[in-house]
Amino acid sequence: MIRLTVLCASLTLMAFIASSAFVYSQNALPAAQPKAEKVYSAVLTDADGVETELKNIVFYWEERVSETAFIPHELKQVPVKKGNATVHVKFDTIKQIDVKPSEDKKMPQINIALTNGKHGDFTLAIAGSFKGDSDFGDLELPASGLRKVVFNK
Repeated sequence: MIRLTVLCASLTLMAFIASSAFVYSQNALPAAQPKAEKVYSAVLTDADGVETELKNIVFYWEERVSETAFIPHELKQVPVKKGNATVHVKFDTIKQIDVKPSEDKKMPQINIALTNGKHGDFTLAIAGSFKGDSDFGDLELPASGLRKVVFNK
């Protein structure tokens, strides 16, 4: 009887040690860290010459699904047209965007200067806006109302 009690106690102790070792090993393993998204900031100059610094800048547009439903899109790239092609120029590669005023509600013409020194003239592909956080709160500026966007590197 005493042997049975000692045997049960030994088995219980061994089970406890094994489960503790398992829990410890699970906590000791490094957890997979999600990849942090890069945050962009830029100084925007509107058509009136007013400069505003934006952090967490995105190119924002809404896709109309029905009369009352929209799908918001926040991009870290600028969709532009070059001929019949649509080019998605990533914020990582952009140094500056100069916006030329458009006539008759057409999409504005823009010149994009890249960080590698290259530049090109394009037409904005989507009527969107640049959106982000300013020192005074959330800000959204339509791309058609801008003169210049200078990305901070």
